[in-house]
Amino acid sequence: MGIDRIIAEANVAKMTLYNHFASKDDLILAVLQYREEEFDSFLSAAMRRYQEKGETRLEALFSALKEWFQDSTFRGCSFINATVELADPHHPASAFCSHHKNQFQKLIREIVVASGSPNAEHIAAAIGLLIEGAIIMAVMQQSAEPADVAREAALRLVAA
Repeated sequence: MGIDRIIAEANVAKMTLYNHFASKDDLILAVLQYREEEFDSFLSAAMRRYQEKGETRLEALFSALKEWFQDSTFRGCSFINATVELADPHHPASAFCSHHKNQFQKLIREIVVASGSPNAEHIAAAIGLLIEGAIIMAVMQQSAEPADVAREAALRLVAA
């Protein structure tokens, strides 16, 4: 998307945009930072709701993911999408996306370790891959079913 289109859709003057963002790259980074706050807030609240219904943290994580996949605005992961579109691992937004995914993986690791599962580090890494794959397949299939498939596999890994 070009900067002129962004200005038109935001209905702001070019100077207003540049007063807030020195470059298109700064705007991209700000959008990703906003998306991270939005996603983290959604995930925390959704997981809390599912845990209040009696689900474990791991089950609640997958229930929250399924809820996200079912949302009419779901278009996949902003961080995966941005990384693919930028195609530059040295771009500041790519680095931010990588950091976001590392933080998400830490959350998964924390959940798996707390479950008392042996080999928690390896299992957490595998569950992370299941989740990332589920996100991509949910977009490609336009279905929330990948969340259920990943959930079942993750629960079996933790129980094994």
